[in-house]
Amino acid sequence: MRKDLQRTVVAGALGECVHVAGVINFLRLAESAGWRTVFLGPAVPVDKFVEVIREENPDLVGVSYRLTPETGERLLAEFAEQVDGFREQGVRFAFGGTPPIAERAVAIGFFERVFDGNQASYEVLAYLKGSAEGGRVEQEYPQTLVDRIRWKSPYPIFRHHFGLPTLDATIKGVETIAQAGALDVISLGTDQDAQEYFFSPEHQKPRARGAGGVPVRTPEDFRAIYKASRCGNFPLMRTYSGTDDFIQLAEMFVETINNAWCAIPIFWFNRMDGRGPWDLQGSIHEHQKLMTWYGDRGIPVELNEPHHWGMRDAADVIFVVSAYLSAYNARAFGVRDYIAQLMFNSPPGISDAMDLAKMLACLKMIAHLEDANFRVWRQTRTGLLSYPLDPSAAHAHLAASIYLQMALDPHILHIVGHTEALHAALPEDVIDASKAAQRVVDNAINGAPDMAADSQVQERLDELCREAKVTLDAIRSLLATKDTDPLLDPETLALAVRKGILDAPHLVNNEYAPARMMTQVDERGACVAIDPHSGNELSEEERIASLL
Repeated sequence: MRKDLQRTVVAGALGECVHVAGVINFLRLAESAGWRTVFLGPAVPVDKFVEVIREENPDLVGVSYRLTPETGERLLAEFAEQVDGFREQGVRFAFGGTPPIAERAVAIGFFERVFDGNQASYEVLAYLKGSAEGGRVEQEYPQTLVDRIRWKSPYPIFRHHFGLPTLDATIKGVETIAQAGALDVISLGTDQDAQEYFFSPEHQKPRARGAGGVPVRTPEDFRAIYKASRCGNFPLMRTYSGTDDFIQLAEMFVETINNAWCAIPIFWFNRMDGRGPWDLQGSIHEHQKLMTWYGDRGIPVELNEPHHWGMRDAADVIFVVSAYLSAYNARAFGVRDYIAQLMFNSPPGISDAMDLAKMLACLKMIAHLEDANFRVWRQTRTGLLSYPLDPSAAHAHLAASIYLQMALDPHILHIVGHTEALHAALPEDVIDASKAAQRVVDNAINGAPDMAADSQVQERLDELCREAKVTLDAIRSLLATKDTDPLLDPETLALAVRKGILDAPHLVNNEYAPARMMTQVDERGACVAIDPHSGNELSEEERIASLL
């Protein structure tokens, strides 16, 4: 058979079948996986298949048939009989057709892989990639984040939060999701007591058990959930970093669920937002220590900082500044694989064009931080507060938001289920949302327009980068000494919040922030700071001058 490095696949529609859309898609995926492809076209007689197999010496032959199952079954049996000698020489055969015909193709027992149209494009691509690497039929699912991203490329890996109010329901749900192959990453949502008082059970509140997530109380609980995920497509697992006892929790997460990556804020999950016991400056220092802990172990880190400001109606420029501070801190504290989380639709009234410009500004600001020791992986998600209550409208919003996100070519697609406005996602909701997302991703990858090239988007992108540099300079000016980097110094960062350089309207009556910022969505659909008296838009120079 063929001895060159590039493998060859021959494919066509068998017999009288003229439907070749599936064949063409199969060959397109094969080309993206590095195969040399030969398209035989529609209605290919068995003799023609034999002739081309003999001429091309392919490694793989793809056969399609989409007509009457009874006729197809007889034709496939005839085909198998005539080409069986090639199979003995090492040629491999795959079939694609409608579910009734695919069922009969399986029964014949000739084809090593049968596709019935229910498989996602990435599953077909995974098969082709596996076939190109050592001739494996069943693809092994990588169990580290970076390997999983590279394995699934050019498709993003899928992530979704999941955690129900009882441990048993969560375990069963995780198994259902894994068996369905719906996600590459299950983000385990735990309740507040698990995040804050895991190692202090005397402070846990029995009445709040299961509020906001699954009530895990022992390492064995985590192990049981992880064990339930060891089936289907073997998804990675990760969970919240917690709001206290950060290093102890990190050690347990890595040991029990092989924590795929850690999500850490800079300014949140403390007394400022009422979600943890630490004061602002102390929590910044603890979060930086946690970044170092994960970085030392080569485990990726996400800083979920920007969207916390966005969900509190901060101006777009604050979102961008916090994205830069996140990457800057992660790099400085030893993180090598950094996940830039980009939550769209925050605040909900922002337009798609201005939303995209904001995310592009975040990426442009952090791009120069990348080098051989600091890689940025793009993760996008739909805004948590942006979903309508109506299920049909919510489903549409999920799809529309993901299509916009695909303009960033994300490595990780964090699916926020369309049911979130009504209730925490059940297993069937997660699977439903995943299927919708997969269709959107397929459409986008097959040729979406370049929305980032829009002139309004580019204009706003440049404006945000200019404004963000003003804000960052203002933070730097708070520290006079040259021996300390102000963008890394917990005291300086906390002072930036206290003085209102980093601020948001929702921080009213907060002991750590003045909440002097007022914002509105302007006629472009951008979220901007305004003068509280005149209602006029404020540049960052004007806003910061009024503070300092």
